[in-house]
Amino acid sequence: MATRKPNPALLKPMTISPELQAVVGKGPMPRSEVVKALWVYIKKNNLQDPNAKRNIIADENLKKVFGGKAKVDMFEMTKLVSAHLS
Repeated sequence: MATRKPNPALLKPMTISPELQAVVGKGPMPRSEVVKALWVYIKKNNLQDPNAKRNIIADENLKKVFGGKAKVDMFEMTKLVSAHLS
């Protein structure tokens, strides 16, 4: 079985918007680290919907990242976060 090569695009350090830096910290950092830091923040602040763990309930910092939305699912979250990376 062939070993999977890591996707170099996922390892490239990205510039992080000021809104996202308020949640994940200063960049640049790879997209994978951004997502990891985002989940640490979500769990630390108890922002997962207890009835539907796939849904994230945004606090003030996350609302800025999520375009003002109060609740997003984890797949939409990835798309919204991408807009804050360059």
